[in-house]
Amino acid sequence: MHVSAVNSQGHFSSEYNTTMSSAQKPIEPSPLISSQHLDKDGQCTFGFTINWKKFSDSTAVFTSQCFAGAGGEEVLQTAWLLWEKVDSLPSNWKTTRTGCNIFTQMG
Repeated sequence: MHVSAVNSQGHFSSEYNTTMSSAQKPIEPSPLISSQHLDKDGQCTFGFTINWKKFSDSTAVFTSQCFAGAGGEEVLQTAWLLWEKVDSLPSNWKTTRTGCNIFTQMG
């Protein structure tokens, strides 16, 4: 994930690169839209949505908080929900996956 500058309202956009997909098409960077609660201590909460439209019929949402790591680096602790398109209501049971990720800043 490459994060652009956050504007004064706490919004930013980006691209998200995943290494995992159940789609049959090649993985491509996907658009990310975010909004965050701007806190003076920098440990803000935020959420972002990823539209996998380039290679999948899925949408993912992440909710997160930014923490200061032991060495002062930013650490994003996230929980996510992925909704995968299905063909019918009886297949709805298999639409949703959940998980957690930790992101750190790369140099």
